[in-house]
Amino acid sequence: MSTEDGPETARSRLFVQSVEKAFSILEAFGGTRYLSLQEISARCGHDKSTCQRMTHTLAQLGYLEQCATTRRYALSDRVLDLSYHLLRNHPLIERATPILMEVRRDCDARVDLSLFSHASLVYALRLQARAEPYYTNLVGRRIPLFCSAGGRAVLAALAEPEARALVEAEDRRPLTRFTQTGVAAVMEAVAAARRDGYAVATHEVIENEVVVAAALRDAAGIPFGALHVAGEAGRWSEREIAGRILPILMRAAALVSGAA
Repeated sequence: MSTEDGPETARSRLFVQSVEKAFSILEAFGGTRYLSLQEISARCGHDKSTCQRMTHTLAQLGYLEQCATTRRYALSDRVLDLSYHLLRNHPLIERATPILMEVRRDCDARVDLSLFSHASLVYALRLQARAEPYYTNLVGRRIPLFCSAGGRAVLAALAEPEARALVEAEDRRPLTRFTQTGVAAVMEAVAAARRDGYAVATHEVIENEVVVAAALRDAAGIPFGALHVAGEAGRWSEREIAGRILPILMRAAALVSGAA
């Protein structure tokens, strides 16, 4: 390798485009159950011939299934194997699960653990306390930083210029009619979270829900995720959040982070 070759050059030489194409087909199913070959092609941006070969291979490997009647494709349950292996062998999930179970019991509320990943948060552990819509119990959902309590807590743990750059780069489409989308308003909420050490968001991701969250940090203070406690809006007064929910949340965040 010449002295002019750098990491990007080496990465480009090692990068396998066919693998990228295969994963782009799997990712095309975001937000839908079944797709035709033509729809997959339109979502991926690959020609129909390429998609046909890729979908056939993925179906043979068990990651896609095809309806015998409509010939449309869907993700198969083998995709769940990858999630299981990730969660089963993730030391953070193992350490955090009993802690979150205690938080759920003490707060009588849903407790979520999210990971800071690709400029967003992804739920890796979710424990319900009562009957709720099914999607609030599903891991793997990505939520934006700008409007979620966990996202703002993570942003508050970053330097202000870095946090602002992430907010400005986000697709700040509202998730509910109450979602704050303006950069100034979001950064004001982030500043409050930086001052208080936690963030609160009401109605912004799910209507009629209030979420209190604290950032999870490594030994160097760098955020790697967030711990969320969610309840029905109006169920907790500000006094109860400060006097009962927050001490439980902050202690749990410290334990999960490994700081206590």
